[in-house]
Amino acid sequence: MALVFRWLIRLAAALLVLSVLAVSMVYWLASRSLPDYTAEVRVPNLERPVEIVRDNANVPHVFGSEDADVFFGLGFAHAQDRLWQMTTLRRTAQGRLSEVFGATTLDVDKLLRRFDIYALSVASLEAMDEKTQNALRAYAAGVNARLDQINDDALGRGAPEMFLFNAPMAPWRPADSVAIIKLMGLQLSGHLDAEVVRARISLALPDEARIRDILPDAPGAGVAALPKYAGLFPTARQFSQTVPFKPHPLSPFKRTALAGASNAWAAAPSRSASGGTLLANDPHLGFTAPAIWYLARLELQSGGVIGATIPGVPVVLTGRSADLGWGLTSSYLDDQDVYIEEINPANREEYRTPDGFKKFLTRSSIINVKDQDPVTLTLRWTDNGPVLPGSHYNLASVTPPGHVVSVNWTVLSQRDTTLQAAIELMSAKTVGEGIAAASLFIAPSQNLTLVDRETIAMKTIGAAPKRDPNHQSQGRMPSPGWIAANRWQGTLPFTANPGFVAPAGGILGNTNNKTVHRPFPNHMSFLWGDTQRIQRWQRLMQGRQVHTRDSFIEAQLDTVSFTARSLLPLIGAELWFTGEAAPAGTTEALRQRALTLLAGWSGEMNEHLPEPLIYATWLRALQDRLIRDELGPLATEFEHVEPLFIERVFRDVEGASAWCDVFQSAPVETCADMARLALDDALLEISQTYGTALESLRWGDAHQATHDHPVLGQVPVLRYFVNIRQSTSGGDHTLMRGRTKGSAPNPFHNVHGAGYRGVYDFADPDSSVFVTSTGQSGHFLSRHYDDLAQLWRRGEYIPMSLDQDLARAASVGVTQLIPQNQ
Repeated sequence: MALVFRWLIRLAAALLVLSVLAVSMVYWLASRSLPDYTAEVRVPNLERPVEIVRDNANVPHVFGSEDADVFFGLGFAHAQDRLWQMTTLRRTAQGRLSEVFGATTLDVDKLLRRFDIYALSVASLEAMDEKTQNALRAYAAGVNARLDQINDDALGRGAPEMFLFNAPMAPWRPADSVAIIKLMGLQLSGHLDAEVVRARISLALPDEARIRDILPDAPGAGVAALPKYAGLFPTARQFSQTVPFKPHPLSPFKRTALAGASNAWAAAPSRSASGGTLLANDPHLGFTAPAIWYLARLELQSGGVIGATIPGVPVVLTGRSADLGWGLTSSYLDDQDVYIEEINPANREEYRTPDGFKKFLTRSSIINVKDQDPVTLTLRWTDNGPVLPGSHYNLASVTPPGHVVSVNWTVLSQRDTTLQAAIELMSAKTVGEGIAAASLFIAPSQNLTLVDRETIAMKTIGAAPKRDPNHQSQGRMPSPGWIAANRWQGTLPFTANPGFVAPAGGILGNTNNKTVHRPFPNHMSFLWGDTQRIQRWQRLMQGRQVHTRDSFIEAQLDTVSFTARSLLPLIGAELWFTGEAAPAGTTEALRQRALTLLAGWSGEMNEHLPEPLIYATWLRALQDRLIRDELGPLATEFEHVEPLFIERVFRDVEGASAWCDVFQSAPVETCADMARLALDDALLEISQTYGTALESLRWGDAHQATHDHPVLGQVPVLRYFVNIRQSTSGGDHTLMRGRTKGSAPNPFHNVHGAGYRGVYDFADPDSSVFVTSTGQSGHFLSRHYDDLAQLWRRGEYIPMSLDQDLARAASVGVTQLIPQNQ
């Protein structure tokens, strides 16, 4: 027995030693790809030395003799810190994810191939001037220099993910950067999804007033009545069973509720306490680890620029120079139309046009799939754009038999000069020069907010489609592609885009709200990203005669929900302080406790408070009760509360209170009944998940920011190293926006928000500040993987300075890039 015991001890010890050795080997291999920031590297394709100084937040400050050298250095820095992110972005745009991830990403690849993003990016290079092409070539050479260093020095394949997935990285090409910008365009748009949903709702609801309830227009001047979808297609019905649209984490296609958003506001010297202009910007995108944004400073011949870049793209997209600050918000310009194309019954290779049937433009595309046979895909294009599969956003549900769907979209331009505009913008010195540079911007459309030392301005940039006044659906729903009036007639001139320069009030801003009202076809959009945050922003801006950098920061971090303040008195009007005290332990007693808490609540969506969780769960349950019987399975399309819908119902606008009655039941339910029942539903859900101690609830426990690794985030054990989870304040309708997931499980997870925040003060530019939501490095073993995350969560920032001495002070390293022939 003793002998057996001794051998068991020896075996356990051996297994322990082997485990330690295995873990040590894995760590050693993974750590080999951690970049050495203090190094002298000899690189090819560089004519003059480049210096990369990384400040104490690991922000690279790139110095070179010529602009091409600086872009080379930025490419090298991006590849040092975000190589895996860059390769997945490029593979996504190329439709080549399945070569690495197998069949799980095959549908993503098929869809991206149909859009032909990469071929369009290659074609767009020819439309750009020599300066832009030189910048792209220099940047690509910098990325490739880092790849050469990784291969020559055996630096762990450049990223730990490269060990887990056999993903050899081909040299970077200029077109790759163009493709990533187009990829961002796919991610930021919600119009395609919105068109399909509106068509499906039109088929499901016979009353046009009820369509206006559930899909309300942003407040403002009225919009003329639209034809029903059934009017466009007389035999229209729900053509196929719908399935939930749940894109792969690497897919750029998001639901409308999770498409692009952002905040930006500016103050003229007359409204600034210091006498200088102010600008704040926080673009909103889906959270990932690492964040999509990467901070950098470039010392160009025209002067230094500093701000947020996207790895793979040699541009500071939002930031400042010594003379000019610029910020971006999604404009929601309607730059996308969906078409129903009729196939020739006698020849399925043809589709109907205004001039008769015409052959599809076709091309075969082969997708290599890991561990499987290649898949050959036939790509088809019409005059209106690429033909899409019926599974995309449930297009099949609104496509009659014998038809297919195509889409026209400005992001599909073959002469996309967006990157040229962005590079020119970095050299602009004044608001006028910035607007002129932005005239070359094609897609994705944005609102560009600009400040120089004296003037503030906002201009919608990007190509706006020119539509026929007789367009049958005004671009709000899929329309027949063979009707000439439905087709685009080119694009409007840049001068037609809305613009505001030096407003008399000295303050301007955008929260994705409706900016202008113009009758169709010169409209901006029927779909806007915000009707709520703008209300709070107006109050904060007009509540002060003058503003400071700190008051702009305060507005960026504001978590008071105008929506909660306006809706709670409506939905709870007949519930508060009614009846006698209920016995302890009853549903009525729990309801009264919840209402008492909400009655004294300011509407602040603070992570430490219980009221935001009660409010959010109640509103979610209420909307579901209101729409479930009328819409049936279509109710799953509305995962986020629409405040204008709730308001219309409880104010009985155009008879909207009809939603409160469950038509399948004999009793006639009132809106007060629905509010009470929904609150009971919410409290039951909360009790089952968090317990009945309402006063001890924390909104932050439900509203966790989910910066998850899109590939390794679901892998057991590894997910604890690569995912960054944080309790956060804010919500769907607060200025510090924390857009919730919407779907179960964990419907209140914070999945979409400000991955970058910047505030620029031109009275004292070096007092400007910025931060990202994770860290600079994409390597989860790096201390810079999540070192900015806690600052971001706490509402703190780091300095944004163009002072070289400050950059060098306490720097984490200086990299010298030396031409190979020197």
